[in-house]
Amino acid sequence: MQRRWAVLRAGVGRWVDPLVLLIVGALLLGLLLPVRGAPAAVLDQVRTGAVVLLFFLYGARLHTSQVRAGLRNWQLQGSMLAATYVVFPLLGLAVQLLPDAVLSADLRTGLLFLAVLPSTVQSSVVFTSIARGNVAGAITGATVSNVVGIVLTPVLVGLLMSRTGGSTGGETSTLVQLLGPFAAGQVAERWIGEWVRAHPSLLRVSDRSTLLLVAYTSVSQAQVSGAWSHVTWSVLAVLAAVCGVLLGTMLALTWRAGAALGLPYPDRVALLMCGSKKSLATGLPMAAVLFTPVVAASVALPVVVFHQLQLATCAVLARRLADRSPAGV
Repeated sequence: MQRRWAVLRAGVGRWVDPLVLLIVGALLLGLLLPVRGAPAAVLDQVRTGAVVLLFFLYGARLHTSQVRAGLRNWQLQGSMLAATYVVFPLLGLAVQLLPDAVLSADLRTGLLFLAVLPSTVQSSVVFTSIARGNVAGAITGATVSNVVGIVLTPVLVGLLMSRTGGSTGGETSTLVQLLGPFAAGQVAERWIGEWVRAHPSLLRVSDRSTLLLVAYTSVSQAQVSGAWSHVTWSVLAVLAAVCGVLLGTMLALTWRAGAALGLPYPDRVALLMCGSKKSLATGLPMAAVLFTPVVAASVALPVVVFHQLQLATCAVLARRLADRSPAGV
């Protein structure tokens, strides 16, 4: 019986990110047991502190040599950044043309926010490795994407959301809660960087607890205000379909772009895996800072849906690419 349960858990783990299950649980808890009044205000302050700590640890963990190494392969890194911060945002703007009858304005805003997020690090590297791609290029590319995103994502949110009716939380809040802690972490890296990197569980606990806290508080506040009353199963189905089109388009574009640029096969795989993904770990804390609480709840939903979809799709794709990889790769 225990062996069957272990096999079942392993099978589920291949297709469903356990973190996504925890986030879904936090979302449901926010729907069923929302917090109100003075406790809600206290919890909001705790969330702010958690986000500040998270981005401080991001800065302290990252060694500047990683960025320098990543910039050397300028063709691969430039392609990744173009896919993440040029092509994807253009697709996000195209989604805004959908009528309200198809997808609500808040969810379209969420998809545009998704489009300007940095790439993931962990899953991009893992899938690049499985597909026998350039792992070093994926590590540095995803790292550079996240460093650039600390500055560029809030800028793009300010530029694009103002033209599409999105509501943000203000540039001062962004500077205080994102850029300030990250910069402080970079300064402190020379003293605590090695210790932080030697204790990866510290950042793992910090980012997961922050994600769950952000998910719960955002949905709780949205539930109290009635902002999620329009989210139904049919709405979720349409959202998943739109996310699927976005993902499929980016996968096709990055793969063909790699061939057009004459990139070697390992670099094409790295571009495919890094250029088509968006970071849930960065996205939810950023949403909590950049948007008002009610808007943040709707913005977070597309990020969660896309994250799970990219994991399931790229798990299959990576295995197929590994089977067809050239000899010697």
